[in-house]
Amino acid sequence: MFKNILFVCVGNICRSPSAEVMLRQLVEAKGIQVSSAGLGALVDHGVDGMAQALLLEHGLDGTGHRARQINGGILGQADLVLTMERKHVRRIAEIAPEASGKTFLLGKWQQEREIPDPYRQQRPAFEHVYKLMAEGVESWSRHL
Repeated sequence: MFKNILFVCVGNICRSPSAEVMLRQLVEAKGIQVSSAGLGALVDHGVDGMAQALLLEHGLDGTGHRARQINGGILGQADLVLTMERKHVRRIAEIAPEASGKTFLLGKWQQEREIPDPYRQQRPAFEHVYKLMAEGVESWSRHL
């Protein structure tokens, strides 16, 4: 049973906090902790404005989020680590080899699909990424 799920991207201001908020809403009644961190986090920054706008449009809110840098301790606490890209999986294996067996792509159930970084792009890129993340979160929620 997964009790602590961690989402990982690069800056921890677009993808991983959005996925965190999405999944938290789906599993809140199950007592599962959901968090996020970045491989190159913009520490203490909030959710990107466009990502937050999309969350709000879907009835979700990421305003309480503050970006944090991933480390071995954070990875050690997680039962399941979900990343956006294959290179994130590889980087986590370098940081904490013991986390390799519990690290997967968010898009695992969509043919190991990667989710591109929308940072500093226009709204259509964020909308596309939001859709991909929502599909990944929904599919993972069925396994939790």
